[in-house]
Amino acid sequence: MQKFSPIAESYQKIKTGLPDNVQLVAVSKTHPKEMIREVYDLGQRVFGENKVQELIEKHPQLPQDIQWHLIGHLQTNKVKYIAPFIDMIQSVDSEKLLVEIDKQAEKNHRKIKVLLQVKIAEEDTKYGLEVHETKELYLDYLNGKFPNIIISGLMGMATFTENKNQVRKEFTFLKHLFDQLSSQQKLDTLSMGMSDDYPLAIECGANSVRIGSAIFGSREYL
Repeated sequence: MQKFSPIAESYQKIKTGLPDNVQLVAVSKTHPKEMIREVYDLGQRVFGENKVQELIEKHPQLPQDIQWHLIGHLQTNKVKYIAPFIDMIQSVDSEKLLVEIDKQAEKNHRKIKVLLQVKIAEEDTKYGLEVHETKELYLDYLNGKFPNIIISGLMGMATFTENKNQVRKEFTFLKHLFDQLSSQQKLDTLSMGMSDDYPLAIECGANSVRIGSAIFGSREYL
């Protein structure tokens, strides 16, 4: 009988438990390329990283058909380093950042997919756009601003709490906003939920989840 590694077992368990319409972003931040390769060899192609420096180190050392998602806070001066290859930037939290991504996408003769990160948590530490800013940016986009960008959807991070009702309320709020914006032009991706709360996020309408520690185990600090 074939014996699987703990990572392989964790990955297969999560992957088989996800509904068919839910994308798994395997969050590989702080984990070495060998561990990423192991999950890649099981069929995973979408990986998420938090830091630009780590991403540009890993990208050339791993298979080129990996779809890299930047899920951490992104400074405008670092966009140029990932613009040539990034598949999606999930953490767009300002108009200034959107302008820079548009500029760098044009320089690289490509369109870059992004998610607008909406502030849904009550914690002060979370980045994100306010609802009115999200609506304004989406309207600007629909009116032809940011021609080298594809706004594919929304991303949100719930409050870090044991209170499931609080988390459910925040996820439901983001799903409602997603549906509102989709009525103007259809959005594809609602990215909510991480290792601790992704089943609840899916219940609330997420079709993309960002799972790291539940696959790779506790982080290795580089």
